[in-house]
Amino acid sequence: MACHAAALLGWNSLTVRESDRSEMPPHICEICRTARAQILRPKNHARICAACFIDIFESETAETITSTSLFQPGERVAIGASGGKDSTVLASVLKTLNDRHGWGLDLVLLSIDEGITGYRDHSLEAVKRNSAELGLPLKIVSYEELYGWSMDQVVAQVGKKGNCTYCGVFRRQALDRGAAMLGVGHVVTGHNADDVAETVLMNLLRGDLPRLSRATSIVTSTPSAARGPEGSFTNVKRSKPLMYAYEKEIVLYAHHKKLDYFSTECIYSPEAFRGSARTLIKNLERIRPESILDVVRSGIDMAKLVPDAAGNCKSGCADKKRKQEAQAEQEEGEGGCGSGNGQDAGGEMAEMERKLWQDEKAEEDGMEVEIKMPMKAVNGQNHDRDIAASGPPTSALITPTSDQDHDRHTHLSIPDLETKQTTVPIRTKAEKKQGRKMGKDGIARPAQTLGQCERCGYLSSQAVCKACVLLEGLNKSRPRTGVEVGGGDG
Repeated sequence: MACHAAALLGWNSLTVRESDRSEMPPHICEICRTARAQILRPKNHARICAACFIDIFESETAETITSTSLFQPGERVAIGASGGKDSTVLASVLKTLNDRHGWGLDLVLLSIDEGITGYRDHSLEAVKRNSAELGLPLKIVSYEELYGWSMDQVVAQVGKKGNCTYCGVFRRQALDRGAAMLGVGHVVTGHNADDVAETVLMNLLRGDLPRLSRATSIVTSTPSAARGPEGSFTNVKRSKPLMYAYEKEIVLYAHHKKLDYFSTECIYSPEAFRGSARTLIKNLERIRPESILDVVRSGIDMAKLVPDAAGNCKSGCADKKRKQEAQAEQEEGEGGCGSGNGQDAGGEMAEMERKLWQDEKAEEDGMEVEIKMPMKAVNGQNHDRDIAASGPPTSALITPTSDQDHDRHTHLSIPDLETKQTTVPIRTKAEKKQGRKMGKDGIARPAQTLGQCERCGYLSSQAVCKACVLLEGLNKSRPRTGVEVGGGDG
């Protein structure tokens, strides 16, 4: 009876709570203060209505485009359209902003047919419907047309384990080739903040820090200064206007705008390493939604600290060096706490830091000077251990050279020795890095420079680009002659 009463009380309490909740006034949009709030924004948990959300999403995308000067007035731009939510939203937003702000962009849709039966053929139908809905021309380029291989054939050849490597390399080059066919020098893709955060995490987990700069840059490929010949696909610029947009907000925008898109994942992608990074990012987002943009910004900051291919430090290192110089000058001027002029403690530390910085600068410029001094024996003998002669604290570090000397160094006071100063050539840091790039035959290898593939003409730091190398491996395994089975006459 008591249990039944408790259960009944619980049910009555729940009924009252539900009735109270139904009588509670709805939340009002935090922006317009008039409409009912329909959306809890994933980025900042703001309660806003659908109309305000659409306006904010479009305004933030326009701010990203204008603040980074992605487009030029009247520029012809190809939108990489896959039929998914990201590219569909990107095409809709760019069409809307182009008409609203009068940018004068000539927008076209560019789709890549990888040749994945049951996936890409259906998504291309969605692209065709969007092309008709938005009134934008569509160009479809297939792997079969460009490389002679479809992804179904590649997977049948190499298996599902490493197929994403082939698809990623082929797709990147296919976008540039398709843009060249359209006479377009700028391709925009639908990469969002979640995609960039996943790429940053993947590069960190693989220890591939040099790729952070490309992954976190809103412009992923900058055209060269000189325009290539007609039909060239080596001067195509790629950018990511939705780089700071959350994936959930892209889905919300597509839902409230009633956009038509294809939502099925690639049938070959479950084996990809990106799936593990995506799971981790989603788990972080559940705990702290701001973590996605924090990972993106951290990747941008870390990319500034990674030296480029030539070994030159980027802006982050330069800013750090300037701060160290300013701090050293400030400490030298203010002095320490040991005395009035700061020469007892703080002044000595500042002077030491200044000398260390001068030594580093001299090493970079190749201006080091080596001081050689004759070694003076103590009591006519050289011992195994270091010998510190009495005298001022300043001493020189000398390496013994006689047969009786051992591997230890001898510290002798400078006034007791006759110094001999000789200038020796010191290699700069750049020369040392070049010296490390030696082959097994002892011949120095030149630094990699961005050029063109000898076979297809695509941008590559090697003589043959990665796409051609992958194709060569596939073609070697392909039978050169077909096998036909037929019945004989007799």
